[in-house]
Amino acid sequence: MSFRRLILVLLLMCSGLAWAAPPAAPAKNSAAQSPAQATPPDVVAPAPASSASSDVPDLADIRAFTRVYAMVKQAYVDKVDDKTLMRAAIRGMLAGLDPHSDYLDESDLKDLTEDTTGAYSGLGIEVAQLNDQLRIISPIDGTPAARAGIKPGDVIVSINGKMVQPDALDAAVKQLRGAPGSKITLGILHADAKAPVTISLTRERIHIASVRTRMLEPGYAYIRISQFQEDTAGDLDKQIDALQRKSGPLRGAVLDLRSNPGGLLTAAVGVSDAFLDSGTIVTTKGRLKQADLDFSATPGDVLNGAPMVVLVDNGTASAAEIVAGALKDNHRALLMGQRTFGKGSVQTILPLTDDTALKLTTARYYTPDGTSIQASGITPDIALGNLSVSTQATELDDDEHESDLPNHLVGNSPIKDDTAATSDAGKLAVDDYALSEALHVLKGLALARPVHSVNTVKR
Repeated sequence: MSFRRLILVLLLMCSGLAWAAPPAAPAKNSAAQSPAQATPPDVVAPAPASSASSDVPDLADIRAFTRVYAMVKQAYVDKVDDKTLMRAAIRGMLAGLDPHSDYLDESDLKDLTEDTTGAYSGLGIEVAQLNDQLRIISPIDGTPAARAGIKPGDVIVSINGKMVQPDALDAAVKQLRGAPGSKITLGILHADAKAPVTISLTRERIHIASVRTRMLEPGYAYIRISQFQEDTAGDLDKQIDALQRKSGPLRGAVLDLRSNPGGLLTAAVGVSDAFLDSGTIVTTKGRLKQADLDFSATPGDVLNGAPMVVLVDNGTASAAEIVAGALKDNHRALLMGQRTFGKGSVQTILPLTDDTALKLTTARYYTPDGTSIQASGITPDIALGNLSVSTQATELDDDEHESDLPNHLVGNSPIKDDTAATSDAGKLAVDDYALSEALHVLKGLALARPVHSVNTVKR
């Protein structure tokens, strides 16, 4: 856009004029819309000129903007084209609204798609920029990185023969992704090695599973949800069903939402619904009528009412807070941990062109009790500090019992050797203190509830 055309556009806006745009299509069965249809792009039709005329930009503001624009074009140390300046102006305008509204270019849209689908082309490693190094957090099972022997704690020192520079780590991370079948060579410094080794890998299509489950003890399951993707609710149903087919009805479960940054509203509603028989899950309210939505649970509970403990911390955000709030307010689960992040807003992706879009905050959401957790977060029922258990403890063999005393009377019941169970409990406490405490609470909740032989699973 030329500078003269920009001034003309701004003056037209100041005069209360607007471009014509097709009206938004009426929503079909808006009360029964799925979360995926919530606040669709076509609801943001421009306001009529008559109503907009009372809220037009001040002429002095328009003049200030065009003056700054002209000064940057003429005097900035480096030449800047109009396209770059206009995109910067758009991003600046959105940044002044809230931390989550943004302008998405082609690269941003691709990243967003990968985040919500959990699928991308690459090597299958999670990396972090620590101490000016590109450090491996973990390889994903069954991926090129895992098969090549890359381990947590390894450092990527070179890519395709070029050293990774501390001031160019972002660019290095982008190099790890690429088309399936393409090759890449990494210089890997293992955690216990003095010199790096060269590893050649071939990129593949990687799928990141957002749900992981395992048995903590007989009858007690651990469910970890790392983010909320398109297939999270479906995967949750399948994995819990598989656990119960193999091990029998569950007596309880720990749902771990710690450091879960959120994701799709659709997935949050689906996960909440999986554990609820009835009740409100979440409501959203915005300026537009189509943003006012109410999501309720449907009959059926994958755990058949077995008690739950949900682990949260200050990294539990957005969609993860929707789930935590729904389970807490419906008295379905006990929350343990730390106060959650406090992101109580909903963003909608509004396409601008084929490869650009606007991510705009269009609604606030409210827990079933009608509470907005925006900026305040959710306070857990049981607070846990960020503690750890020392491995320097008394040896189990040093414990004394009646059976250790000479000439003790023989009892009617055989003495059970619980050393293995005690050792496992101690190891869990050392590895993850919060999870260990959650399991203790879960057992207490399960004591008053009989084991059910039949479970109702939502499909």
